[in-house]
Amino acid sequence: MRMIGKAPTIKNPSAQFTGDVWLDLLAAPQEGDQRMVVGLVRFAPGARTAWHRHARGQTLHVLSGVALVQSRGQGVVRVLPGQTVYCPPGEEHWHGATADDFMEHLAMSEGADDPAQSTVWLEHVTEEQYRAL
Repeated sequence: MRMIGKAPTIKNPSAQFTGDVWLDLLAAPQEGDQRMVVGLVRFAPGARTAWHRHARGQTLHVLSGVALVQSRGQGVVRVLPGQTVYCPPGEEHWHGATADDFMEHLAMSEGADDPAQSTVWLEHVTEEQYRAL
């Protein structure tokens, strides 16, 4: 066993996020064949990811606030604290906070064989699309 030091909180980049979003990396691969990544992600009101997809899927567990999650071509799902949602491999989706409240969730995924393909980022969710929710 070994203790792993806390990584500093980072602000996620505007190229992939709208609004203020912070990440605390909680778990990352420690051995050569491991793939699991877990992050505590905090979204300010109205903040959200861009559309994206994960090679091996993504699990989101909401800790506080209400998460908005949408898969391409489907309606928005409101995910409450204590609830978990799974986005399958390759499914284009976005997630974020409601316009009025902060939201935090655990984001869990596994890296792809090619790390550059683990998460593929696409276009932003526009203000018009977000406000139409």
